[in-house]
Amino acid sequence: MYKLFQRKPKILSPRVVVRPRRTWQSYLIGMIVSCTLLLLLSWFMYEMGRQSISTPEDALEEKLAYLFDPGTCRQTKKQKLCAQIGDLTQQLQISNTANQNLTEEIKSLASENDQLKEKLEFFQHLIASNTKSGISIYQFSLKETQTPGEYRYALTLIQGGERPNDFKGNLRFTVKLTQNDQSKVLPLTKKNQQQDFPVIFKFFHRLEEFFKVPPNSIVENIQVEVFRNGDKKAILSETIQPAL
Repeated sequence: MYKLFQRKPKILSPRVVVRPRRTWQSYLIGMIVSCTLLLLLSWFMYEMGRQSISTPEDALEEKLAYLFDPGTCRQTKKQKLCAQIGDLTQQLQISNTANQNLTEEIKSLASENDQLKEKLEFFQHLIASNTKSGISIYQFSLKETQTPGEYRYALTLIQGGERPNDFKGNLRFTVKLTQNDQSKVLPLTKKNQQQDFPVIFKFFHRLEEFFKVPPNSIVENIQVEVFRNGDKKAILSETIQPAL
């Protein structure tokens, strides 16, 4: 009994776990591998989402191409359905062609309508001029052409009265322009260098001519004067500016 009590008690020690010591290089390699895996996973998810999402226009084009392809139609649809799709396609093409033709006809009719309005105004002016005796200017215009320095002018004269005699006279044109900051007034002449344009008409007379100005010139206006044969004083005159 005595020996039993004198036996030294055993010391109970806790469980010991031995782990290897990791260096900072191993931690760095682990972080790099983890980041690479995350980037690859994000890129894969982005590509899958981008391919799965398509715009409505792309989807519609792909659907139309699939439906109207003859080979696909024969493989996946019945022959009757293929014929119906073909008829609908032809009708759509015919409708588009008809719409284009209708648009062109509308433009043509609009142009003809403008011409008719111009003719109507002309005859209305002519009828109004017939109520009084004398010469009047119905239309006078000036416009620059596509050729640099070239202008086109047009003049229409009308004589009123129930039974007018032939008007015999002359037209005289002068152009006012600016060249190198200097204002000039130049007369227009015919090919034979004559300044007067002789005219003879009963009801109306139209004149359309071209003229050129020197380089670096800006036309400000053009004036026309109407003279009766034997008169030194103009019976009519009008000044206009170039149309924009």
